[in-house]
Amino acid sequence: MPAGASQKREREFKEIEAKLKREGRYPGREEEVAARIVNKQRADSGETKAPAKPVK
Repeated sequence: MPAGASQKREREFKEIEAKLKREGRYPGREEEVAARIVNKQRADSGETKAPAKPVK
């Protein structure tokens, strides 16, 4: 997780990563996928410097 992530986002990251491992999804890439999901959530909610690009 990025250094600027809140405790809430850190907790969400760990929960998502554990869920992906439990379900056997994205074998070997659980950490990367969980980080991408949390970063997308951060961008969508305006917690990052540059907001996410809108979906066309």
